[in-house]
Amino acid sequence: MERLAGRIILLWGWRRLSVAFLAGALLVLTQAPYDFFAAGFISFPVLVWLLDGITGGASARPLKRLRPAFATGWWFGFGYFLAGLWWIGGAVLVEADSFAWALPFAVVGIPLLMAFYYGFAAMLARLLWSNGLGRIAALAFAFGLAEWLRGFLFTGFPWNSVGFAAMPTPLLMQSVAITGVVGMNALAVFVFAMPALLAGGHGRRAGLIAASLLVVAHIGFGAARLNAPEQPASSTLAVRIVQPSIDPAEKWDESVRDRIFATTLDLSTRATTEGQPAPTLIVWPETSVPFLFTERPEALAAIGEMLKPGQMLLAGVIREEETGGAAPFDYNSIVAINDAGEIVGAVDKVHLVPFGEYIPFADLAKRFGLTQLVAGPMNFTAGSQRRPLQLPGGVAAAAFVCYEIIFPDMVGVDVASSRLIVNLTNDAWFGDTPGPYQHFRQAQIRAVENGLPVLRAANNGISGVIDARGRVIDALALNVRESLDVQISLPDAPWAFAPHQRTVGYVIVGFFALMALGGLAMERRRTN
Repeated sequence: MERLAGRIILLWGWRRLSVAFLAGALLVLTQAPYDFFAAGFISFPVLVWLLDGITGGASARPLKRLRPAFATGWWFGFGYFLAGLWWIGGAVLVEADSFAWALPFAVVGIPLLMAFYYGFAAMLARLLWSNGLGRIAALAFAFGLAEWLRGFLFTGFPWNSVGFAAMPTPLLMQSVAITGVVGMNALAVFVFAMPALLAGGHGRRAGLIAASLLVVAHIGFGAARLNAPEQPASSTLAVRIVQPSIDPAEKWDESVRDRIFATTLDLSTRATTEGQPAPTLIVWPETSVPFLFTERPEALAAIGEMLKPGQMLLAGVIREEETGGAAPFDYNSIVAINDAGEIVGAVDKVHLVPFGEYIPFADLAKRFGLTQLVAGPMNFTAGSQRRPLQLPGGVAAAAFVCYEIIFPDMVGVDVASSRLIVNLTNDAWFGDTPGPYQHFRQAQIRAVENGLPVLRAANNGISGVIDARGRVIDALALNVRESLDVQISLPDAPWAFAPHQRTVGYVIVGFFALMALGGLAMERRRTN
């Protein structure tokens, strides 16, 4: 191990940056759908040794001394995000004639920007670097902080957070119910980077013992929580989830809208799966209605005729709001429709996708010719607030559109008075790539964090039902046009500890910061 570490430490120039890039790309194997968590025990020790090899003249300015660390972290991040997010390019190729120009930005530009977070993490860690366990703590603190910032800066994009590498199965997801993703990010880096100590350094024994105890606690808590009796469910809900698997290139083609609508209606009225009760709630995916109800009121009547007495439909629609002469506001919404064909509830998407659903700084962007990067009917207006949807039986459901489910703080706040999480999405944009699997994993983690089941309806994968501890009750595969009948148990309230996860996460990140400072202080005493 010492020989390997020495060779990596002595790398210089393009070789150093190439190894950083490859180590970051390898780390993607820890994420869905691969779930090869062992790759983390390679990528992070390599990053530690690369940072060990950074030198800088004592007379150089601080920023100049930190520039190599930033470059190393940036290339590590670029490899990670390029290998993990390349599938975003599929969305701009749905209508290649109009949007192919945006392919370089989607495939390379986004990873290039995301890599700045990891460049910042490596630079910050290097500021607190010491020869031993302290530098592992410094890396855990810096990545924990960087991932927290990635969750909200510039609208936020916490996709494939490093903490997910430690949560490939429900057994290994349960700890996030205590630590939150913020804490899990830092803990995962600390454990994954620990093999770097096998090559030498102060605190090796203490570090390996600490990492081993964390792993045992992680597995043990998961096993205990999964085997513990669940809180009694006061009610159940029979649900049908519809996955119409509509080609996104056809979604807004006026010549096929009636066929699309008829297909979705047909899937909703098929015979109930043997052994399951007739559904009380039917769920359609994001923008599943391919026209405005204001233009086609007969569609609401058709839905009313489809629904049996007592049934309700949740459907993703585009909702138009007149503004009294000006251009109307258009919302990406979820509506609740009763058996009379009446809209009895609605939730608008609050967190829109930049360049996909709206153009940031639109006036400035137009000067540079920037428009939407994916095919769609229009630019949307963000909803002002979210409220629970009232389902049959008085069940309150917190509903989220598409990638809103990836934001733990947003979901945590909005589910406080709910008994169920609903996520409507359209992952058909990304085809048969890792994207839909990674998106589904986010929904699993939200279920565990909040102790609530998740209903997920996707136009094309992955639709499914997740219980309150992250276990998949049933799901539909990609490219399947089908409906799914499931009866779910509803807890009386969300996980009681959920509001405290953020605080615990901050404490964990802060503890690693103090540990890094302690290691730095001890090293300075040894060298003086």
